Amino acid sequence: MSTRERRRRPTLALRSVSKSYGTGDVAVAALTDIDLAVERGDFVAVMGSSGSGKSTLMNLIGCLDVPTSGRYLLEGIDVAELDDFELAYIRNRKIGFVFQSFNLIPRTSALRNVELPLIYARVPRHERRQRAVEAIAFAILDQ
Repeated sequence: MSTRERRRRPTLALRSVSKSYGTGDVAVAALTDIDLAVERGDFVAVMGSSGSGKSTLMNLIGCLDVPTSGRYLLEGIDVAELDDFELAYIRNRKIGFVFQSFNLIPRTSALRNVELPLIYARVPRHERRQRAVEAIAFAILDQ
């Protein structure tokens, strides 16, 4: 690969990605043979009718799910080869999106839910608690 080709490598690339749920005769194809390339600085909108696979696509891109087939390359690295710690780092530092639903951990407090990304970022306990309390206060008082 030439230097020029390496510089033009997409930040995010899906290559023949498919995602099915279920098995055998009851398998439902949510995505079929998707190719997508997004370069640094690009803005992308994912649009489609209900049930068209938008959420499935976002869950794959956000490293919350894995494709049934195909490859997902993030900055040239095959995401399938990453361990849980590396995936958590990517979710915390490289990929972000806003969920339609709250996606909170139900068995823990609101404060702990707000602290969670700071835990992944290894922010010291006292600082993350203070930052989480300030964020919640801002959300409550800024209405």
